[in-house]
Amino acid sequence: MPRPLLYLLVVTAGMTTMATEMSGSRLIAPYFGNSLFIWANLIGLILIYLTLGYYLGGRLADRRPDPQLLCLLTMAAAASIALLPFIARPVMGIAIKGMEQISAGAFLGSFAVTVLLFAVPVTILGMVPPFAIRLRMTGVETAGNVSGNLYALSTVGSIVGTFLPVLVLIPWIGTRDTMLLFAGVLAAVSAAGLGRRLWAGVPLLIIVGLAVPQGAIKPDPDSIFETESPYQYIQVVDKSGTKYLKLNEGWAVHSVYDPDRLLTGGYWDYFSIAPWFAGETAPEKVLVIGNAAGSIPRLMTSFYPDVQLDGVEIDPGVVEAGRRFFDMNEPNLTVHVADGRPFLKTSNASWDMIAVDAFRQPYIPFYLTTREFFEETRDHLTNQGVVMINVGKTPGDSAVADAIAATMRDVYPSVYSFSTGQFNELVVATKQPSNIDDLRDRTSFMPPQVSKLATEISAGLSEVQPGGVILTDDKAPVEWLTDQMIIDYATAGQA
Repeated sequence: MPRPLLYLLVVTAGMTTMATEMSGSRLIAPYFGNSLFIWANLIGLILIYLTLGYYLGGRLADRRPDPQLLCLLTMAAAASIALLPFIARPVMGIAIKGMEQISAGAFLGSFAVTVLLFAVPVTILGMVPPFAIRLRMTGVETAGNVSGNLYALSTVGSIVGTFLPVLVLIPWIGTRDTMLLFAGVLAAVSAAGLGRRLWAGVPLLIIVGLAVPQGAIKPDPDSIFETESPYQYIQVVDKSGTKYLKLNEGWAVHSVYDPDRLLTGGYWDYFSIAPWFAGETAPEKVLVIGNAAGSIPRLMTSFYPDVQLDGVEIDPGVVEAGRRFFDMNEPNLTVHVADGRPFLKTSNASWDMIAVDAFRQPYIPFYLTTREFFEETRDHLTNQGVVMINVGKTPGDSAVADAIAATMRDVYPSVYSFSTGQFNELVVATKQPSNIDDLRDRTSFMPPQVSKLATEISAGLSEVQPGGVILTDDKAPVEWLTDQMIIDYATAGQA
């Protein structure tokens, strides 16, 4: 094989390896999410496959150092990568049924099968560097130079395969077509190495796959919109006129909009109570971290027409969906496309209320749960300010909410918590000392619907006492606590 072609094959294999991993994470996100657990398993298994490939590639190359064999292997890898998105999605559909039935076996089983589908192409791609080194070796005196050059080329390809899909291709043409494009390029280079016209049909066939209608990424009879943003999979479903925003695997609803009804019936409603924990007047300025499609701003605007709202949402795709499907067009709402904590850190503004409802399902970003974060919220509150945060839980287990409440109590003089269903706990803290009776005494000042909500939760309202686990920027194991809650809940459902 000509040296330039061998080098090109090494670069392309490295590029395709990382492109497959990055695209694979997006392929499975609509079904399994992109939690720390999912990423750890995906990256770990990819490394296992590469390790196996390095081992097998070295042994095979010593037995049969044939460039034609190497090109046949990479052609097989290209073909299997092209098939991946078509095979994986039916398998992942089993996961949806598993989640609906709270079946840990169906969910984990379909996830295992999905990740195993990556075994063949990634293992083969791992065989390329040692095989190429064997083909280039002319003597031990050049071994270091040859191996260093080829691994450097492979790494250059990996760098391209990491950034090109994430920054350009996936947002532009989508996950499936990104995988097909890289598979087609790998097949073309392999065909050139094989040197027969017959093999040229394989990359052409893969590229033709780009023209195959993709259909819905995640079929749902109630779905009216879906897209892949640079951050996640976004879906809007419409059930009997009520629209729901779902992200990634769709375990949770992130926003609700019913044009004929103000209150959603969900935890968002109770954010309207928050200002009354701290004072007797309606809020003038409110910050919402985790704005999503605008459920909280819509409520706050309706109950407090003079309020000025700042909404922070990291994903511009979610903002666009909110404006298009959720009537998120309040003139008093300014949406900032940014990450919540950096926005807060760089802002000089102060608010009467800070609402935190940010999730990378099923996790709250850990840096929005720490003592340092709540110290920053305190510094951005007016004298009668209040902060309220939504925390996920499972029936009978509120470990994450308890840790966050204890952390807030370490910063604020008064902290309260209350449940708004089986899976949500709201924790609220006031900048000045307060007590539960203050909220009850202020119901006459509240809008009628807010007063009704306050009365409803007053019986279950509990004041958080000092003590407990304090989360910090250095140590905030919210992912571990969340995983433990989910596992316990899923296994209890199987009992």
